[in-house]
Amino acid sequence: MNPSSSEASLAPDLLTQRPLILGSTSRYRRELMERLRIPFTAAAPDVDETPAVGETPQALACRLALAKARAVASQFPHAVVIGSDQVADLNGLSLGKPGTHERAVLQLRQMRGQTVIFQTAVAVVCQDSGFEGASLAQVKVRFRPLSDDEIESYLRLEEPYDCAGSAKSEGLGIALLESIESDDPTALVGLPLIRTCRLMEAAGIRLLAAAKVSA
Repeated sequence: MNPSSSEASLAPDLLTQRPLILGSTSRYRRELMERLRIPFTAAAPDVDETPAVGETPQALACRLALAKARAVASQFPHAVVIGSDQVADLNGLSLGKPGTHERAVLQLRQMRGQTVIFQTAVAVVCQDSGFEGASLAQVKVRFRPLSDDEIESYLRLEEPYDCAGSAKSEGLGIALLESIESDDPTALVGLPLIRTCRLMEAAGIRLLAAAKVSA
């Protein structure tokens, strides 16, 4: 998934003036975006996240990231919009946000002792310029052979029910893991910032220049 670049004909001063919107209400993604020290707003994408029949976890994450960015871009055509989605991939089985304690218990029982690939996709869209780009970060996570008591204790302490795979690696969830393999360190939290920055630059957002202005 390579970014298209129809921004090249725009004047550089126009590129940095486009509003930046995070097409997500996730507090984790918002906190990650704040690291970049550039002004942005957040908007909720109206997207049905139901997997298609036979859809792989990788395909699901990529489709939803692009759908979220497009949905918000249709409301704010002048803006550069970021969409992202994460799906835990357990041997081809898609695991999303558990939502409840009971579902989280089932997910962690399924994943204990297993290697799970967290498929984290990001898409950047600007409707006015015609720019559309997307990228996928795959994070391999090896879970410890957890006991039922360990799973129960962890879930009661951290309540990670809004996280795909029922664990927060940036919190106590790190104690559930044996190893993490990734080339984009923030991908497991929900937004691969290296890939996001690359796409934003391709869309015309001059990150370091914008950060200096907003700092």
